[in-house]
Amino acid sequence: MAPTRFIALDALRGFILALMILVNTPGSWSAVYSPLLHAKWHGFTFADLVFPGFLFVVGAAMFFALKNQQWDTASVQKVLRRTLLMFVLGLGLNFLWTPDLSQMRLMGVLQRIALCYGMAALLVLALKPFFTGAQQQYGIPLLSTLLLGFYWCVLQLGSEPYSLSGNIAGVIDRAVLGEHRLYQGFGMPFDPEGLLSTLGAVVNVLLGYWVAAELSQRQPKAGMWWLLAVGALMLVLSQLAASFWPVNKALWTGSYVLQSTGLLLWLLALMVWLVDIRCYRAICEPLRVYGSNPLFIYILSWCWTVLLSKVLVWQVVGAGSEAGTGSIGSTEMSAYQWLYQLLQSGFADKPASLLFALLHVGFFWLISYVLYRRQIFIKI
Repeated sequence: MAPTRFIALDALRGFILALMILVNTPGSWSAVYSPLLHAKWHGFTFADLVFPGFLFVVGAAMFFALKNQQWDTASVQKVLRRTLLMFVLGLGLNFLWTPDLSQMRLMGVLQRIALCYGMAALLVLALKPFFTGAQQQYGIPLLSTLLLGFYWCVLQLGSEPYSLSGNIAGVIDRAVLGEHRLYQGFGMPFDPEGLLSTLGAVVNVLLGYWVAAELSQRQPKAGMWWLLAVGALMLVLSQLAASFWPVNKALWTGSYVLQSTGLLLWLLALMVWLVDIRCYRAICEPLRVYGSNPLFIYILSWCWTVLLSKVLVWQVVGAGSEAGTGSIGSTEMSAYQWLYQLLQSGFADKPASLLFALLHVGFFWLISYVLYRRQIFIKI
């Protein structure tokens, strides 16, 4: 059986997945409590912990997957195949949402996970011979610092490095991918999962790998104190970095990487305390179950949302929109809207929207539980 402190990582993965579904599935985007909304540009909210958390646990899982592998043809091909598979699946999800190839967005959450995993895994395999003994403890932090430093330097090429309209990341994405294939939610074409900003996101994966490696060499109590100390250091560094590099999820800045990782380390320390030190494993077991098929459940939740909001749609006959005409018109109603309106009949808008999301969290936990009980683990 795996050491119990790794159960804490499994529980963290389940927590992040549950939080991702909670954030991504409100009853209405116009009725969401502010902590569950991403920061509009600069800043940090509770919701901004989700994506870096997912990348962090991808890196932690990568440590166990690559622990006995070296840079060779078979290992590199395996990494590249998995990267390509996740990227293609991400494109498939985008197509489900926008089934028009001429307007379909090219980047997205799964595509970013794919690129970050691929880059991080290849870097780890290539540098393994140099990260031995004491060097292993400092090798990944040094590599992460170099990547963030390089990314910061490239960002300075923009006319306004940290503005929505003047950053170089947006310039590159518009030139390479095309304006019509980028995310449009900022009021102008800009993709928060764009090409250049992936450099910052790779660091979250590398740090997840590093933390799993460090925990594997420590007893639970020592590991908990290490997590608390390193997390505190990262939070201090994030505040220092924010003075010249604003915390910004859309640009995935270095200060954002440090702040999100510092908070994740504290959260993981809590999981270690619960699982290993206090032996409250029953509390973390539902989270562990949730995290047993993370990518599959994420993909399934996306497909479910498409089904409710794009496929199960019907016309509702009602009064015409022009007063006094007496005409009868119809409006479009989706199953997603209908379910939310059912909750609105008993709750105010925001509580109904939150309950809608929580019911989805519970629904996908049940699916995870059935798969877990049957020992079905879908690897992607």
